[in-house]
Amino acid sequence: MKLSEIKTILGKLDTIAFQLPNGKLVPSHFHVTEVGKISKNFIDCGGTVRKEEVVNFQLWDSNDYDHRLHPEKLVHIIDLSEKVLELGDLEIEVEYQGETIQKFGLDFDGTNFLLATKHTDCLAKDNCGIPTEKPRIKLSQLQETSANCCTPNSGCC
Repeated sequence: MKLSEIKTILGKLDTIAFQLPNGKLVPSHFHVTEVGKISKNFIDCGGTVRKEEVVNFQLWDSNDYDHRLHPEKLVHIIDLSEKVLELGDLEIEVEYQGETIQKFGLDFDGTNFLLATKHTDCLAKDNCGIPTEKPRIKLSQLQETSANCCTPNSGCC
């Protein structure tokens, strides 16, 4: 989700709720303790120099049960961050404390903001020899291969 999208959604909400991938909600007394811009400059395993930028929200909850972050307050924080940090309309990444700091993507289901799981990936699959798709094999070819697989000089042993 991009920054412009969350601001549009927040303008239509009365309350804010974040849902973890396991279906549980972040406690309603959470705070957004940081809004920032994260720049990542790196070289992938194929030697390509890359740069990624995201807007980062850090969610935090403690034993402060009397405070709730309202949508208009979060919009105000975002507006201020856009001006001061020159954020631009970047994708949002959310940090939340699990067993360690976890990073999530962000989506919306019409009611809750969904903390979406993120995965590592090889960005240079073509240089690593990793196929982008599973090879398609005809069953007739598979039977021919398996029929000859354990014959002398087949190379299977």
